[in-house]
Order: sequence, then structure tokens, then C-alpha cells
Amino acid sequence: MLTVDMSIPDSVAAALGLVFLVGFVPLLPTEPVLISCGVLAASGKLPLQWVVITAITSCVLADLVNYGIGRRLGHPAIAKFAQRRTPALVLEWIKDRLTRNAEPILIAGRWLPGGGTIGAVLCGSLRFPLRRFAMASTIGCTLWCLYATLLGYLGGELADDDIPLALGISLGIAAVLSLPASMFLRTQRRRALAAEAAVALDIDDDPDLEPVAG
Repeated sequence: MLTVDMSIPDSVAAALGLVFLVGFVPLLPTEPVLISCGVLAASGKLPLQWVVITAITSCVLADLVNYGIGRRLGHPAIAKFAQRRTPALVLEWIKDRLTRNAEPILIAGRWLPGGGTIGAVLCGSLRFPLRRFAMASTIGCTLWCLYATLLGYLGGELADDDIPLALGISLGIAAVLSLPASMFLRTQRRRALAAEAAVALDIDDDPDLEPVAG
């Protein structure tokens, strides 16, 4: 009688568990973990398709949970993002464009620091339609997880099973590809500072706001 062994090696199960954890918990280093798993998949140590499926599943579930948090708590749920400079810039960028191009903005926002989490909480707080959000989340998570995992796989293929070299190649490429996002955030920061300076100048020049001598 022919039997098929459907068991999963402990090392593979542990790796997939780690992938699920970093994809589900906000602000954990998802990209480096997925790149590393892609490298290991290229050397045959991990099943590439299960790494990708696990990552997509955990990211979509995290988005739905964060959407629910935003929907339940409303404005206080997004207030904490406005307290830190980079998340505040990402928040304002997504919020300003959400009404015009919601799905493309939510997808593109995943390449910004914390963009997936911020977008999900924001959509929940604004009562954005769940069906539209879930569709954008699924597409965005799929593209982003494929990007990170296949980047590691490419490094593994180029390095010919030299895992440290493969990681170096993949992380180096990721750093280069992240430059547009960094440049965008610097531009947003300069615009925000310029706007604040303009407001301060208008206040200084308004005679109605001059202090009255006692």
C-alpha cells in the first residue's frame, strides 16, 4: 500500500511560524524576514510557495484586525500616529488622497514605513467600506509579499547557495529600492516644515495678533 508523508519538518514549521508572526504583528521587521526566507527557498531549505502564502495570509489578517480597531475606536486609534514625525507624514499622505484614489493609495502605501498598518486603522476610523478595503488589502499584501520574498529568492539564485552573500545581495537591492520612499518622506517633511513656517510668519505679520502693552 502506497503512503504519502504529509508531515512538515520542524525547521520549516518554525520558519513559517516566524513568517506568520512578523506579518501579523505591526512594526516587526517583516521585509528582512521575508527576504531571508526567500534566500533559504532558493537553496531548497524552505518551500517558496508556502512562505508566500503564509506571509500574504498573515498580512491580510493583520489588516482586518487593524481595520476593526480603527472602526471601533475611531479618531483616538489614529491619534498616536500623529505623535511621531514619520508616521504622521505617512498618515497625512494617505488621508489626503484616500477619497480620490483609495485602492491605489492603500496598495502603494505598503511601501512606506508603517503604511499598511496606518492605512488599515485609518480606513476603519473613517468607516471605509470593508469590502473595498479587503480587496485593496489582498492585492497590496500579495504584491508586497511577492516583492520581498522573490527579492530574497533572486539573491539566492545569484549567489549560488552562498547564503551570507545572497543575503547581502538581496538586502543591498532592497536598500536601493527603498531610496524613492526615503526621498519621498524627506520631501514631505520639507513641505510640512515650510507650511509651518508660513503659518508662523502669517501670525507674526498679523497686527490683530500683536500683544497689547499693559
